[in-house]
Amino acid sequence: MAPTTAATKSTSFHHRIITLDAAVSKSIHTLFHTSIPGSLLLLLEYSADFRFSFPLALSLYFTSVRRPYLIQFLVGLLVDLLFVGLVKSIFRRSRPLYNPDMKPAVSIDHFSFPSGHASRVFFVASFVSLLDDFSGNCWLVLGVWTWAVLTSCSRVLLGRHFVSDVLAGACLGVLEAAFVFRFLK
Repeated sequence: MAPTTAATKSTSFHHRIITLDAAVSKSIHTLFHTSIPGSLLLLLEYSADFRFSFPLALSLYFTSVRRPYLIQFLVGLLVDLLFVGLVKSIFRRSRPLYNPDMKPAVSIDHFSFPSGHASRVFFVASFVSLLDDFSGNCWLVLGVWTWAVLTSCSRVLLGRHFVSDVLAGACLGVLEAAFVFRFLK
């Protein structure tokens, strides 16, 4: 009888965390969604969309802007897409119910955990921070981190993700940048 009780407590704890996450996320969405211009939130959303960021980065490869770290960056974006897709397919957490149609965006998938936008922007911010080329340009680095934080917050404000989705995505993005720098030099 003890294993059943332990499993029930574990499930109960997990359920309480998920319920709290959903409640906090909905409260944030409800409180701030209308106070920030929707066009700004959508601009942040589109700026971090893989369908925009990857072709843009790939196009740099075919210009004279090509830098030695561009291949690492492109591989990192692909690693991000792979890891986010893998984790989403494992956890299969539904998106918030208070934006069921994902208006006005077109959703690629129906799963919420982790946030691909958050992982992507935190990958980019971490990647830029690790580059020697930008170590002396604190304003650029600060700007990229500000973009990453604002874009991640927009995911909750738009009702696309729960807070835990964004936090997990941010952590994943930082780890991906560390991985790319460590193993793809």
